[in-house]
Amino acid sequence: MTIPSDPSASVPPEQASFGFRDVPAAEKANLVRQVFESVAPRYDLMNDLMSGGVHRLWKNALVDVLNPRPGEKFLDVAGGTGDIAFRIARRQMEKGAARGDAGQPDVTVCDINAAMLSVGRDRAADRGLLKGITWTTGDAERLPFPDASFDAYTIAFGLRNVTDIDQALREAVRVLKPGGRYYCLEFSKVTSAPLARAYDTYSSRALPLLGKYVARDPDSYQYLHESIRRFPPQRELAQRMRAAGFANVAWRDMTLGVVALHSGWRI
Repeated sequence: MTIPSDPSASVPPEQASFGFRDVPAAEKANLVRQVFESVAPRYDLMNDLMSGGVHRLWKNALVDVLNPRPGEKFLDVAGGTGDIAFRIARRQMEKGAARGDAGQPDVTVCDINAAMLSVGRDRAADRGLLKGITWTTGDAERLPFPDASFDAYTIAFGLRNVTDIDQALREAVRVLKPGGRYYCLEFSKVTSAPLARAYDTYSSRALPLLGKYVARDPDSYQYLHESIRRFPPQRELAQRMRAAGFANVAWRDMTLGVVALHSGWRI
């Protein structure tokens, strides 16, 4: 295992990036699973602390662009604790009520990690969302759904954790209906040099400290920092989405590129 001098360097064949390390591709999914099993109980609290609550605005922006409508079927991948699913479900119910439709939302949450899904189910029960959200254990690279099953696919802060990004993108194309929409919200390349330096210092030092004292797991949040650094920048991810089969690919930077919202259509 090696630590590259350039954290954005390409990963050798048959290996996958796990933070700054290159590990055998077959091992990454289990390593990521261990990370999220460890942090699941405090995952949402840590998101608020790490971002100062701004992650809520980023997720609201995703769902604004998604514009969920009653009768549509949504798939939220790597969304175990339900943040995106709850927003989609609420929008579907609000729009249904506005037109006199009492129908239920239709959102499937798919996550590889059972501990995260357990947290999500508990949060759904606390919100009274007992119908309309389905919780499924599954891998983004081998989704357990038939072809052309969903009107839209969302993934928020999950794509950088998959072993094979290109395979996950191809699976997204496969399960979307023709005309289906894809939205990926992910940490990206900061467009301001001064902010990039400050952000890198913050994420490399503060995230492990928060992980140590709040989540009691500094190593998992060191991985978070490193996985952000190695994730493809905006233009490269857009190119890989086109190669996977998406059309009308675009992205929108948020907070000067701290995160980016990529979108594409299944033709």
